[in-house]
Amino acid sequence: MVELESKHGIVSRQPYELYMSFTDLQNFQRMLPEDKKDMIQADFDTLTATVQGFHIGVKVHQRVPYSRIELVDYDAPFGFFIELHFEPAREDPFKTEFWIKAQADLNLMMKMMLSGKIKEALDKMVDGLVDASNGKMPEGFDPNMWGGNAK
Repeated sequence: MVELESKHGIVSRQPYELYMSFTDLQNFQRMLPEDKKDMIQADFDTLTATVQGFHIGVKVHQRVPYSRIELVDYDAPFGFFIELHFEPAREDPFKTEFWIKAQADLNLMMKMMLSGKIKEALDKMVDGLVDASNGKMPEGFDPNMWGGNAK
């Protein structure tokens, strides 16, 4: 079993706001560009995706209001467990300390090949959420395609 933890980031939203945006897995599908939405199927509790022929799914295992959401593998080629953490930031209770913990049942070869990439992806997710909460859009993001106004 591989255990990984992302960096901790401070998100400019209160814990309940951030938690509520993650509680419905359909929100992930809604955030995708139109040309990518057909790769993902989601309902309130489950999400499945097919990317480059690789099929993987997650489902909600437990929701602990405003502090943690636990996800487990669902129709996936290997077992995993993910925890999303939402805690009030020490320096500002109107912000959230956010981080992700993951466990995956990988063999030794997969562990060596994927552990670093998974950790990097978790850190990028946290960084992206922190940046977005502060109004910084990802590189290459065109707000006009979403009906926003570029400034």
